Amino acid sequence: MRSSKIVITLGIMFVLAVTVAARADKVTADYDHAVDFSQYKTFMWMQKPECKDPFIEERIVTAVNTELVNKGLIQVGDGADLAFGANLATQQKHTWETYDDGSGWGWGGWSTTKMRKYEVGILTVDLFDGHRKTLAWQGVAVGEVSADPTQRTRQTFREIEKMFKDYPLKIHH
Repeated sequence: MRSSKIVITLGIMFVLAVTVAARADKVTADYDHAVDFSQYKTFMWMQKPECKDPFIEERIVTAVNTELVNKGLIQVGDGADLAFGANLATQQKHTWETYDDGSGWGWGGWSTTKMRKYEVGILTVDLFDGHRKTLAWQGVAVGEVSADPTQRTRQTFREIEKMFKDYPLKIHH
């Protein structure tokens, strides 16, 4: 009896671990290692993200602006050292989740399988050298989009903060 409880507990822990891993956000950033980021003092937007959520575009712009200002850059309207572009793509996904009552390891017990639909978002932020017109830095965030607007806002700011965490260097004026 005790061994069946251990197996059931391990099974539940495995399902939870797989579910958490499937929902985990992935944030990466890379940059042109030949670029001297200390030369950049100003930034501007050349392409803001187009989103079906009417509020998320402004939240993405605000989060990116906050990170850049925290790095010592100044936002200007034209002729910036860095020009930014962002894109947000979403895709509907689904997963099958099976729940077991644990009473028989598949013999005599019952289980139920449900399809769970969710949306995955891919946010890409590109920084271009404003003078050479070449890509200098890129951040990408991939993760499940929360249905809760408050959580979605927190998620957006958290992912953009992670993107810029290791921004090549903090610029001082």
